[in-house]
Amino acid sequence: MRTINIHEAKTHLSRLVDEAEKGESFIIAKAGKPKVLVTRLDALPAPKQRRIGFMKGMFTLPDNYEEIDRELDKEIEKLMLGEEAE
Repeated sequence: MRTINIHEAKTHLSRLVDEAEKGESFIIAKAGKPKVLVTRLDALPAPKQRRIGFMKGMFTLPDNYEEIDRELDKEIEKLMLGEEAE
């Protein structure tokens, strides 16, 4: 894959975009260091779809989870206020 310096990319942007559209990806570099990859949009992989509810049934909460939550809230509050936790 070829590397183009940023000055050349600014000068020939239209031509470079046309080339990238045809599938000729390239890298733009600044001071010799690669900064960005320019490629055709449909060449990028599709983002992975999120699956809502995919963990349903894989864990359970104890019956007293609300009580446990309140106890933890109290403990965190004491720690935040600088009091000793029990």
